[in-house]
Amino acid sequence: MSVTTPTGQGTRIRPRERDAIIQSLRAGVVPRAGQQHVQVGRAAEVQALVADITRIADGGAGSRFVIGEYGSGKTFFLHLIRSIALEKRLVTVHADLSPDRRLHATGGQARSLYAELMRNMATRAKADGGAMASVVERFVTQALTEARDTGQNPQVVIRVRLDALSELTGGYDFADVIAKYWQGHDTGNEQLKIDAVRWLRGEFSTRTDARNALGVRTVVDDASFYDHLKLMSRFVRLAGYDGLLVCLDEMVNLYKLANSQARNANYEQILRILNDSLQGTASGLGFLFGGTPDFLLDTRRGLYSYAALQSRLAENTYATAGLVDYSGPVLRLANLSPEDFYVLLAKLRHVYAAGDPTAYLLPDEALHAYMNHCASRIGDAYFRTPRNTIKGFLDLLAVLEQNPGQDWRSLIGAIHIAAETDPDLELLDEASQPSGRPTDERQSLSASTGGHGFSHASAVMVAASQLPPDDDELASFRL
Repeated sequence: MSVTTPTGQGTRIRPRERDAIIQSLRAGVVPRAGQQHVQVGRAAEVQALVADITRIADGGAGSRFVIGEYGSGKTFFLHLIRSIALEKRLVTVHADLSPDRRLHATGGQARSLYAELMRNMATRAKADGGAMASVVERFVTQALTEARDTGQNPQVVIRVRLDALSELTGGYDFADVIAKYWQGHDTGNEQLKIDAVRWLRGEFSTRTDARNALGVRTVVDDASFYDHLKLMSRFVRLAGYDGLLVCLDEMVNLYKLANSQARNANYEQILRILNDSLQGTASGLGFLFGGTPDFLLDTRRGLYSYAALQSRLAENTYATAGLVDYSGPVLRLANLSPEDFYVLLAKLRHVYAAGDPTAYLLPDEALHAYMNHCASRIGDAYFRTPRNTIKGFLDLLAVLEQNPGQDWRSLIGAIHIAAETDPDLELLDEASQPSGRPTDERQSLSASTGGHGFSHASAVMVAASQLPPDDDELASFRL
């Protein structure tokens, strides 16, 4: 069997890590660890975001919109950047937006998003999340060390260090909660420590409960969502970390909101975050937003429907004809090339064999045969949006592993590969079609962009401008 080991794959992979990667990818989700084993291409994009992380660590701020087609690897890319941020001594929080989790709301959805972010708080020592208590503990420990070195009262040291938060909205109550945690630490009151962490996570829903447990009169609510993120970014720096990186994926859920007022309220919150990042008023705080081209470019429902955001997120007009600009707020994920995809298949084969080249189940020629089969079925989508093709390849390896002696040639031709589509957006497009408009017009527009959708923003905007300006559900109501 002729095999080639890609560069950097000479080490063995632990069975636990190998199983986690394989099971996640076969299920169509991003593995929580081990992304470095299957990362290919997009080196320039990674370098651009590493520069952002460095700026955040220096006390700056940043906001990036990671835009890519459905199934093109946005979530994987966000996870990769998170892992890099953890290695750079940042604290990360991440969450997926959903109908119950938004940036702005009046029914508790923004508080729910904040609570999810805080539950997923991660540090280098606790990369799987749940790091809130350890961050607070680190702050208290450092304050105790300073108090012991200077001979001061620890509570006085804690109050002095937290004075920097008082200039921010909600800073006084935030400082009181940290002080309550120290009080619980000093007196051995575990319930007080638990209540303090619950408040910091946004898990108190009423002010009465918070006042009874901690003596504070405010809680994290929909209106204070972003203010508390800014407080948390300051606090993690006081605890000895270099900054806070917030990763928000599935931003397309804002695009799918039927009510235009609700969408615009969420887009206004994005504008506030973006302005703070561009003007440098936030310190040690970075945002990554993951979304599809529709979420960005659609002038009826996307970010481009909000004039202030469209002007700030407009493309560099000089970045054409192969020229690129990775310094703007919008980072468009470049499509993988066939060569990148071949390297990816080789890495997947290597991971499946737990890093042992002698245990490879397929030779190099099988990788070429599989790529040719995928190309004949779905064209170049097999490497541009590779989620389904990756799942198919891992299914092939699973069959070969459990059926020794089976010829891979007889299996490859029988594999069914479907092009990647976003079912949620298909339903949204059908529901928003005005009468008399062909149902496949929007799909033909997407096809005309070759799946890239980036250099053809004007075509998307022209098509969108032909639709009725009012997108409310009652607009098409007739007696």
